[in-house]
Amino acid sequence: MHQAPALPLPQKLADTLRNCLIDGDFKPGQRLSEQALCTQLGVSRNTLREAFRLLTKEGLLEHKANRGVFVTTPTISSVIDIYRVRRMIEHRALAQSYPKHPATARMHEAVDHAKAAREQQDWHAVGSANMLFHAAIVALADSTRLSEFYAQVAAELRLSFFLLDNPELLHAPYVDMNAGILALLEQGRPQEAAAALDAYLQQSERTVLAALARREDKEEGKSKRLLFVNKK
Repeated sequence: MHQAPALPLPQKLADTLRNCLIDGDFKPGQRLSEQALCTQLGVSRNTLREAFRLLTKEGLLEHKANRGVFVTTPTISSVIDIYRVRRMIEHRALAQSYPKHPATARMHEAVDHAKAAREQQDWHAVGSANMLFHAAIVALADSTRLSEFYAQVAAELRLSFFLLDNPELLHAPYVDMNAGILALLEQGRPQEAAAALDAYLQQSERTVLAALARREDKEEGKSKRLLFVNKK
């Protein structure tokens, strides 16, 4: 039986760090300490720097001269592009899916985790469960390459969630929407599930973009006030 070759260590480390981004362990604009990560992950600086290089190429990290490596902060244009990609990938995967596909079990598990976390008002955990749910939707397509590509999108998406001041507003409405999408799929109505997903993505995109616009307006206002003070 053919066995896939083992990934180089820097690639494995990049995958680990990307999953940390998806899980919400790092925040936009956060500086990543080489020393701390090398100690935590048990790797050399050279290996870590190569992993940083791979993630920088994906747009998830950025290197600032004489300052270090920082987590990327998504922009409004990048969020629009993320949702464009999500519609293309998730909609098609769901519309052409089989109700008894093994990935539906992962969707169930994600919904259950999200509901339990919602009861505890743990919106970080709700967000993590939501990421797992949508990764499972992509898994319905049975494409390793597609799932690997989606992981990059998911990492940047999770970063955009951190830019919202109200995590409950962001995550609470979508727990039941995910459950509804899953129910339609299990009833053998994948096209209707895909239509429900489209409505979900449209509402989610509006929520994120509105929050980012408010944030940018606030930051612009601060910059103008600072400029005014400096001129005085």
